This record gives sequence, C-alpha cells and structure tokens, in this order.
Amino acid sequence: MNKKILAIVCTLFVSFAVFGFALAAPTTNSLDGCKVNSNNISSMPSTLDTSVITSAGYCMYSNDDCGMICLLNGVYNATNWIFIILMAISALMIIFGAVLFTTSSGDPTKTEKARGFILYAAVGIAVAVFARAVPAVVKMIVGA
Repeated sequence: MNKKILAIVCTLFVSFAVFGFALAAPTTNSLDGCKVNSNNISSMPSTLDTSVITSAGYCMYSNDDCGMICLLNGVYNATNWIFIILMAISALMIIFGAVLFTTSSGDPTKTEKARGFILYAAVGIAVAVFARAVPAVVKMIVGA
C-alpha cells in the first residue's frame, strides 16, 4: 500500500515538474528565449539582471542571465503547481477523514481508517511546504 502511494506521489511530482518546465518553454515562433511569469520576476536573485526581460515578458537567450532566469522560472512554475495540487488534495483528505471520524460510531476500523486519511493529509501538506523550498535549493546549487 505504501509503495503504491509513493509511486503515485513520485509520478505526480515528475508530471507537474515537466508541466512547469513546459510553461517556461518558448511560446512563440522564436526559439531564442522563454516567457517569464511576471509573478516570478520579483523572486529572482538580485545577482541576475532582470532588466533583460522585455515588456511582453520574454527573456532572450542572447543575454547570459536569461538561461538562468528561464531555469528558475520553470522551477517556480513547477513548484507552484505542485503546491496548489497537494494542498487541494490534502484539504479533501482532511475533510473525508473528518467525515469518517464522525460517522464511525466508535468502530475501531473506521476510526483507524479516518486517522490514516488525516495522517496522509498531513504528510501531503509537509510535501507541499517542501515544494516551496525547492527553488531556494536550486538557486543555491546553481549559484544564482
């Protein structure tokens, strides 16, 4: 049971990471840059020259900093999606666990099942919070 849940979580993580990087990929006929999410610009390290981002939100690779900006933009997009999805799933699991608790009528098996749902929801929240720390780790690794 635990291996199945771990496999599902890992598959979701990889899927949303790929989805986030796809959002940072070039979106026009130009393969010379990437579209940068305006919400992520303020999160970029101060060592990067964010003035190279055009008013339309594109960063052209002709500048040395744009590759790093596009990489970090992809990481931010992926972790934001992972955070949102995991928090939504965790909230639903907590609600379902609470319903199981209230309808268990003291039955130990139903109570244990409800505790399991709430425990897995807590783990999901911890993983979601960890997803918010990933961009900082990436920044540290790449030296930005």
